Amino acid sequence: MMDPVTPAALLRASLLSPLEARILLTHVLGWRHTQLITRSDETLDGAVVERYRVLEARRVAGEPVAQLVGAREFFGLDFEVTPDVLIPRPETELLVETALAALENISRPRVLDLGTGTGAIAVAIASMRPDTQVWALDRSAEALAVAARNAARLLDAKRPGGAMVLQQSDWYDSLDTALRFNVIVSNPPYIASGDPHLSEGDLRFEPRGALTDEADGLSAIRQIVAGAPTPLAANGVLWIEHGYDQAEAVRGLLSAQGFVQVHSKQDLAGIERISGGMWPG
Repeated sequence: MMDPVTPAALLRASLLSPLEARILLTHVLGWRHTQLITRSDETLDGAVVERYRVLEARRVAGEPVAQLVGAREFFGLDFEVTPDVLIPRPETELLVETALAALENISRPRVLDLGTGTGAIAVAIASMRPDTQVWALDRSAEALAVAARNAARLLDAKRPGGAMVLQQSDWYDSLDTALRFNVIVSNPPYIASGDPHLSEGDLRFEPRGALTDEADGLSAIRQIVAGAPTPLAANGVLWIEHGYDQAEAVRGLLSAQGFVQVHSKQDLAGIERISGGMWPG
């Protein structure tokens, strides 16, 4: 007769890191993390144990935890994640913080998020500044569907800025040319084609089009910078996330386009993670 399987036993025997094992087990059980402690010796149903072991095996094979549990926390909000979207990452929170700082003294501002994916950046800004009118664009209909669900679940339907506008577009192509924005933000595909990171870790399971431009890693950024002057209001700002070694190149693109006050900001790891500037109009 087999010994009963408990949460404590599953965690002890797991091939995963303790954190990942706890995340998967709480997901399967529908428990809070504290319940893994208070109920650690309870006997688990065989079907529950099997579901956990299936997820564990998929994680060992490399699938991202966020895709296995269907969610990832970003800026204090719990976002739905599917294989159709890039998994929100902590370093991208710098883009949100910088955008919010730029909006501080503007009443009912307008923000444009290009390549919105899960909608994480746009929804976080809209959540923190309820009076902001937010447009979120992506060329992927599947990504927009995920962003729409996240916006509907995480944003107050009665927020003063109104519903977030979700629109299918290849960068600015489908955007109303009469619109003007105080802030444009983007986390575009910036990994160069052939970069070995594309075949490592979580990136293997994320949509390739959200990761790489299949070129030098700067082609999408060039398009975003070149197209920004038309939709930006006078003294509006553009901020772009980029690779660890691309800050100088992105600053050069912004300056050549006519942006002023061009500079980069470092993430918590000390890496120049985002670059931006003001459009003088």
